[in-house]
Amino acid sequence: MATIYMGVYFANRQKSSENYFAGSGSIPSWAIGMSIFATLISSVTFLAYPSAAILGNWILLVQGLMVPLILVMIIWVIVPLFRKVIRLSTYEYFEKRFGVFPRMYSSVAFILTHFSKMGTVLYLVSLALASMLDVDIFLVIGVLGFVIIVLTLLGGIEAVIWMDVIQGFLLIGGGIFCLSVLLLKPAGGPGEVMEMAIDMDKIGLGPYDLDLTQLTFWVMALNGIFYAIQKYATDQTIVQRYLTAKNDKEAKSAAYIGVFMSVPVWALFMLIGTLLYVFYETGFELPDGTSADAVFPYFIMTQLPVGVTGLVVAAIAAAAISSLDSDMNCLAAVGVEDFYKRFRPNSTSKQQLFVGRLLVFFSGLGAVFVAVLYVLWEGEGVLGAVFELYAIFSAGIVGIFLLGLFSRRANLEGLTIGIVACVIFTAYAFLTSTPLSLGGDKKLLIDYGEYNFPHHKYMLGVYSHLIVLIVGMVASLFFDRPKADDSLTIYGYFKEKNQEEKLKQIS
Repeated sequence: MATIYMGVYFANRQKSSENYFAGSGSIPSWAIGMSIFATLISSVTFLAYPSAAILGNWILLVQGLMVPLILVMIIWVIVPLFRKVIRLSTYEYFEKRFGVFPRMYSSVAFILTHFSKMGTVLYLVSLALASMLDVDIFLVIGVLGFVIIVLTLLGGIEAVIWMDVIQGFLLIGGGIFCLSVLLLKPAGGPGEVMEMAIDMDKIGLGPYDLDLTQLTFWVMALNGIFYAIQKYATDQTIVQRYLTAKNDKEAKSAAYIGVFMSVPVWALFMLIGTLLYVFYETGFELPDGTSADAVFPYFIMTQLPVGVTGLVVAAIAAAAISSLDSDMNCLAAVGVEDFYKRFRPNSTSKQQLFVGRLLVFFSGLGAVFVAVLYVLWEGEGVLGAVFELYAIFSAGIVGIFLLGLFSRRANLEGLTIGIVACVIFTAYAFLTSTPLSLGGDKKLLIDYGEYNFPHHKYMLGVYSHLIVLIVGMVASLFFDRPKADDSLTIYGYFKEKNQEEKLKQIS
């Protein structure tokens, strides 16, 4: 009810598409930062991180640890660039820098990847809540879908941000309480529990072998570098938050708040998973056949006080809402800005707002539909395979951004060759590394023997971005085109800073 009230409360402010997608400019940086945090920390994180730690160690956290390192290096130029160059869509920058094709390519990639993500998140959280509450999963999907659609449809980005703030605090509170029980309930107390976790080798970021064929620290670190750039420089759900801030300084502060809150919370849920392993290995019993994914939900329903159980269940639902409402609003923003306005350039702001709300509604229904299909197909990998194929055509977006930002010489023709090379490589790597189960036998989709893609799948994304960057750079040299406007590259930022320094010295 509180979520629906939030949507109704902000509904009267949504008089234009600009306000619906970018806010009124009065949202404080701490609230925007909390919204970024809540968007990054989805319910999948709440459930999947503990499961990963139960099965292994903290190696998946390495990706998150790369984010603040990369953010410190790039946020100072990304925020002013986007706030100056784009109106609403992140991918408008690609058109201004290169042309229409990169913008359309990136927009379609964003729509496909986030649409598939929405259905997956809704299914996974509904599956967990249905088992925890002992209710029908279709009911959970329907209620969650309805609440998220109403919130986003009525309240726009302002309702999304302020609801994210509430949901972010709920998630942190639920996680901290679970951690407290896991530390204090065992007989030995926190010290002995942590000592056992260390002795069991459940807290670590390795293996540290320089081996790109296995899941190692270095594979996750390289993956994390490109994940950080992709999230903070090319993902509409984050970039759109920069535009809601009052000025560049507050937008940068919001980005820092979001990421520096996310890393400790990722670590918190990894620690919860580790302590769950210790908890059930040292005296507390699990039902036979309990999967790693089901351990945390079982703990919540059997070990927490009734009132607190409700809080944690609300936190899981809130985390899903935080992720999905952001996706829906941003998908609508991209749909209006990159497609509707291109075909209806003379449309009014009210018409754009109407279309934006329609897109929110249908994207929400689409997510519900995908979640229901997952249930009907019992979570089998049919949809997963389809959505993984979509990843082939979303590859290389970080490469596009880096090429545009750091090279004045790069041009549309060279970039197009880079994108084509990237798509071909990604298709080859995916098809020669993905098994297909046939009658109990696992065979690759395409098997070239020793010429199959040899490295871990997480490296596929790293290579795709590098291919766009390197091939695009080299291919651009074969086309005689004017150099890019400095204002669209990092060199414009430095030139502007130098001019500001000179003016200060003169004054």
